[in-house]
Amino acid sequence: MQAILPKPVNKFSVISLDNTIIQQQTPLYIMLHKPVGVVCATKDDKHNTVIDLLGASFTGDEKASLHIVGRLDLNTSGLVLLTNDSRWSEYLTSPLSKVPKQYIVTLKNPLTEDYIQAFSQGMYFAFEDITTKPATLKIISPYQAEVTLMEGRYHQIKRMFGRFNNPVIALHRISIGNYVLDESLRVGESRTISLIDLNLV
Repeated sequence: MQAILPKPVNKFSVISLDNTIIQQQTPLYIMLHKPVGVVCATKDDKHNTVIDLLGASFTGDEKASLHIVGRLDLNTSGLVLLTNDSRWSEYLTSPLSKVPKQYIVTLKNPLTEDYIQAFSQGMYFAFEDITTKPATLKIISPYQAEVTLMEGRYHQIKRMFGRFNNPVIALHRISIGNYVLDESLRVGESRTISLIDLNLV
């Protein structure tokens, strides 16, 4: 007779004792369209946070359980993922996972083909003594490019364009891995990501 092994217990396991629920927490996966001027933090004394944008769609306990998957700075807009599932966020943010992140970048000065090769070769940052991993740059228009990174160094995109003395006017993230910002979400809006979209069912 084959032994039935017990299922491992995690933070989303339903645990009861004598018909009393001791633990019951639902995993949450949220996509949010972050505006400029909102910080990727759970609390902030000066600015609205991405948690504040969730409004009445989620309970206070649900909001308190969330953390941010791949932050954006104050002046960057676009896709932000939030969850209470650390396994999912660790996978998406781990350098070992090599999850690509795509951005639309608007620049002050016109682009040239030289940018494509420079981004694909990686750039050396003396302050950290590191060379960035190869990045893909696609020119969309004279002043706009789509950039795909496999990492997320501090202000990396702005610093890479800084090598060409070309200031970034606007930076907007459109995807993290397979998760693409829903075009139906207006700025500041959010929605849950289904288990089907997550490939968890």
